[in-house]
This record gives sequence, structure tokens and C-alpha cells, in this order.
Amino acid sequence: MSGTLWVDASSGASGDMLLGALLGAGVPLEVLQSAVDAVSPEPVALAVEQVTRGGLAATRCHVDVPESHQHRTWREVSALLAAAPLDDAVRTLAERVFARLATAEGAVHGVPPEDVHFHEVGALDAIADVVGVAAGLVHLDAASVVVSPVAVGSGSVRAAHGVLPVPPPAVAELLRGVPSYAGPEGAPAMELCTPTGAALLTTVATAWGPQPLMVTREVGVGAGGRDPEGHANVLRLLVGAAEGATTEELVIEANVDDLDPRLWPAVLDALLAAGAADAWLTPILMKKGRPAHTLHVLVVPSRAAAVRDVVFRETTTIGLREHLVTKRALAREMVTVTIAGQAVAVKVARHDGRVVTAQPEYDDVARAAAALGRPVGDVLADARAAYRTEHA
Repeated sequence: MSGTLWVDASSGASGDMLLGALLGAGVPLEVLQSAVDAVSPEPVALAVEQVTRGGLAATRCHVDVPESHQHRTWREVSALLAAAPLDDAVRTLAERVFARLATAEGAVHGVPPEDVHFHEVGALDAIADVVGVAAGLVHLDAASVVVSPVAVGSGSVRAAHGVLPVPPPAVAELLRGVPSYAGPEGAPAMELCTPTGAALLTTVATAWGPQPLMVTREVGVGAGGRDPEGHANVLRLLVGAAEGATTEELVIEANVDDLDPRLWPAVLDALLAAGAADAWLTPILMKKGRPAHTLHVLVVPSRAAAVRDVVFRETTTIGLREHLVTKRALAREMVTVTIAGQAVAVKVARHDGRVVTAQPEYDDVARAAAALGRPVGDVLADARAAYRTEHA
């Protein structure tokens, strides 16, 4: 285990929002679907759609289930999990989530947890939510999961027992002892956190609070089903490593001697767009004295398939070399300085909490220089000086 996850639940949480965030962060759909198939007694399909919520691009995961009104007790759900051909870590996490739900529902309704009828929670779509999210989190294998204060919403919601206040009693019970609040200012009166979402977050969280110091590798944005006015109904998942932590990434390489060199900039851009962490060329001399280039691509394993597709589509190579490397990256952040009215971003890297480098972004410097009619080198020097003055 290495690295950390930060869950931004400041706009709420539900099972399908977490599924969408996991998919958006690079977890393959087949990881989630295979786990759901192993448990569900009837066919359940996960369908992925790219949507917008409050103007933000997000991943929506639809759980398509057959018509079913069966209510299951915790005993029955536990039996399904026990009999399923699941990875032990996925089974254990899903069992913990459902046990937490049963305990909360039992406390609310005054019945023993094992006799709780889950109603909506026991339906096929909720079983898919819990098992799919468990499989995705196990796939990411993070050492820590930090969760922001949870937005629960306001108003009322119609449930199996009739109209309930928001947060519903089960959600309020599940969030005992953890930070929660009504939600962002201006959000409409609606339920933002479901019992499934609350159970998942409180089961997996190792800490609560704002984003910790980490090197972000992937960002997943999971969409809720509704798109209300003035409120981005999304849950964000940041996948990264704590400062100084090591991660394993792939280096994919190919020697190419027959590609028009004018195409290389477009190839590198396409690789970065596909999720590569870095891409670069090394001039080489091949057999028969032919000049060529070695293409190198650094990528997290979850994005490797997309990178391979780009290499085969955009270059003339017919084969690749791949090897795992250990990567250690410093924590970094972006700050902005102003040069004669022009904004320039500066990338700041820290080691042991101390700034070790601060580099203005070249594209911003070049744009500012063109707007001001000044040499690029002069604006670059001014940006460095402005950072030292404003952020020393």
C-alpha cells in the first residue's frame, strides 16, 4: 500500500457518485463490473456517460437493474457476499459497509441489525454500488483515505417509510462523530448524502479534513443524477501520493526511424492528453547508421492502455518495450504572480515542507511577453522576482 486518496464530499455523496469518481480517476470499468457480476443474483450492468453538473465535466455511472421490489435482510446480503467469488479484500470491505448500514438502520428503527430490512439499500442497485465501490477502492490500494466534511443537504426526502427530514435518520446516525453540514451556500433544498454514500465514506475514511499534502496523480469527478441550479452535484476523488512517497509507474518505449519528424510534437501532445505523466524523445543512431528517436512515455498503470493506443495510432512503430520504475515526486502547488497586469502561474515544489524550487510556467511567460511587447527572458526574470517578493 502507498499513497493517499482525498474525497471531496462538499457537494454530497452517494454510491453512484463514488462509482463515477473512481471511473474518472482511471479505475477500469471491468474491475467494477466483474465484482458486481460476482455478487448480484440478477444481471446488473454498469454504464458510463460523460455529463456536466453545474458546468463541470463529470463521469456518470448508471446502474441498470431489472425491475425488482425485493427487500433483503443483512443476513441475506451477508450470504450473497460470502458465496460470491470475490477478492477477499473486496468481500471484507463490502461486508463492513453493509454491517455499518445494518447497525445504523437497526438503531433508527429499534431492531437487531441482523433483522434489518434494507429496503432501497438492499435493492440490486445499492448492492452494486457497495460492491463496485469496494472493488474500485481495493484496486487503488491507498494507504490512507482522507474525507472532507460531508454535505448532507436540507429539506425532506420521500423514502420507504414516508417523508423524512434531511439528513434522513440513517444518514444522521452513520455520520455520528464525523464532520458534516447542510451543504454549499445557495444549494437547493435536497438530499445530498444517501445512506449508502455515508456508509461507504465512514467505513473507508482514515481521517477527516481538507486535502492533505500530497502529489495528485489522478482526479475523478463523479456525477449525481440531478443537475440543480447553482450547485455542482459532484463528488471529487483525488488520487495521489503523500510527499516523499514512492509510486510504481510504467515506462513505455519504442525506437522509431521512419516517422516524419514534424509529427513528433503532435504525438507528444496526444500522449499527454491520454494521461501520460511525461513523454519525451532521445536521438539515437540505429543499425545501418540510420538516425532515429527513442520515444519514452511515463504513465501510471491505469492509463497505460490509452497510451499504447496513441503510440500505435500516431507513430509507425510495431512494438513496444515496457518496464516498471519507482518514482518519487515532491509535493507541488501553483501560485499566481502579476507582471504589469498579466497573470503568470508559478509552479512551487516543496521538500519536507520547505520550498526548493519555484518555476514560472513558460506558456504564461510567453503570453505575457507578447501582450507587453517585451523580451521573454525579461518577463521570466520579473516573474521569478515577483514570486520571491510576494511569497517569501
